[in-house]
Amino acid sequence: MTQNKENGFTLMEVMIAMAILAIALVAVFQSQSQSISMSTDSRFMTTASLLAQSKMVEVEAASTLDNHSDDGDFGPDYPQYIWHLEVGDTQLPQFKKIDVTVTNKFFISRGTYNLVLYKTAGM
Repeated sequence: MTQNKENGFTLMEVMIAMAILAIALVAVFQSQSQSISMSTDSRFMTTASLLAQSKMVEVEAASTLDNHSDDGDFGPDYPQYIWHLEVGDTQLPQFKKIDVTVTNKFFISRGTYNLVLYKTAGM
């Protein structure tokens, strides 16, 4: 009895294995990309909130809260971040609204963090 079958994989088996591998790799790379994106967003939110809070403390420490608007950056430590400050009146005359917006210049979307504080004008 002679055996005509050779040991090994057929071309069809190899192609099916490659297709399964390709599908699995696409899923892994997509997951990795999403993880990096979420990490970048998280880093921005943490940094921007701390910078906005530090700017808010500077404004709160001022002796008077006059209505004004101002812009600036955070110096060489955070060159990609800029801030915008607005101090204005509210509907209640005893309160002032302090609005600090921190923006990352390099983010196209979701690169803005806003912090608002209402403070009594007499303090």
